[in-house]
Amino acid sequence: MANSTLSNETVYSKLKEKFGEAISESQEPFDLLTVEVSLAEIHNVIEWLKNEPSLQINYLTLIGGIHYPENTGRELGVTYHLHSLIHNFRIRLKTFLSIENPTIPTITDLYVGANWMERETFDFYGVIFSGHPNLIRVLNEESMDYFPMRKEFRLEDGTREDKDDRFFGR
Repeated sequence: MANSTLSNETVYSKLKEKFGEAISESQEPFDLLTVEVSLAEIHNVIEWLKNEPSLQINYLTLIGGIHYPENTGRELGVTYHLHSLIHNFRIRLKTFLSIENPTIPTITDLYVGANWMERETFDFYGVIFSGHPNLIRVLNEESMDYFPMRKEFRLEDGTREDKDDRFFGR
């Protein structure tokens, strides 16, 4: 039976009480609690959310990366979507890393399903999940020496002559 007292406000206040300054920002786009967590505490926060009896946020839905080249020292972001199947509650956690040291602890010890999601984030963004059991590329070729989803790579080949931009609304 769902717990009607599990709300965004309840979860956020419990997080702030437990982790204090490690929780730096929260938003609620489309009623989805979105919390920024310090890199140093991200593993502890996720572990606590999973194991806290009053929350039981026990399902990992998504791990994704993002590249913000203009944010010096916080160029790469990792986003986690977690879900309590017991309470039908969802939360999004975000943390940011420097592109010079894109290392974050793995959560494969907490969620087995994190394995391929972390490999995909490594494959496309270059985020290194320390402690991951097999951090190798999952979709791209092993010989690639770059990470194609970073914004430093163009989406289109500007030298193409066979494409007429009038047909693409440009």
